Amino acid sequence: MITDVIIPVLNEEKSIAKVIDKLPKHLFRNIVVCDNGSIDNTARVASRAGAIVVHEPHKGYGSACLKALDYIHTQSILPEVVLFIDGDYSDYPEESESLLLPIFNNTHDIVIGSRALGNAEKGSLTTVQLFGNKLASLLITVFYNLRITDLGPFRAIRFSALQKLNMKDRDFGWTVEMQLKAAKLKIRYLEVPVSYRKRVGESKISGTIIGSIKAGYKILYTIFKLL
Repeated sequence: MITDVIIPVLNEEKSIAKVIDKLPKHLFRNIVVCDNGSIDNTARVASRAGAIVVHEPHKGYGSACLKALDYIHTQSILPEVVLFIDGDYSDYPEESESLLLPIFNNTHDIVIGSRALGNAEKGSLTTVQLFGNKLASLLITVFYNLRITDLGPFRAIRFSALQKLNMKDRDFGWTVEMQLKAAKLKIRYLEVPVSYRKRVGESKISGTIIGSIKAGYKILYTIFKLL
């Protein structure tokens, strides 16, 4: 199946080449890196590593993902599956196949890589992240009747299903918006265990108090907004 990769990045020059290098190339047609306003050499490093680089100056995780999708929509042949992965090398790109196979085998349409079910290196997830994941998971189970364990960004989705979701969020609510809309539309959902390590460099979200507060608020806001 034709599969494209989307990697949103902001100042990841030390890690992005590692992510691209470890992706199993035989599974993918295009690797699309969206530079979200980096002030380092992220874009140049990604291009040299073999990625297609697009630019989105408006800051926000969702903004970067939407810009990459805009590029994908310009292709004469659209993909059948899209894989999302971060550019900080905290996820293991070589585990991509475990997320893709349930879609390739037509048993599921969206597959989330769960750090909670997998092997997360000690210290790779902050206390705030762990608490936020548990709280969000509980609320989603109660209000949306969808049992989840993680809002992790490492995920794959059938392109036709992604189009039905009509994604809008431009920042921290992107991942939870995708899962909630999938639940409401009863899109076939699965979580698979993935490994997780300490990221290269400092997180722009969980690495700061303000970032953690903003992300937590937006996730909770999205959960109740989409009810």
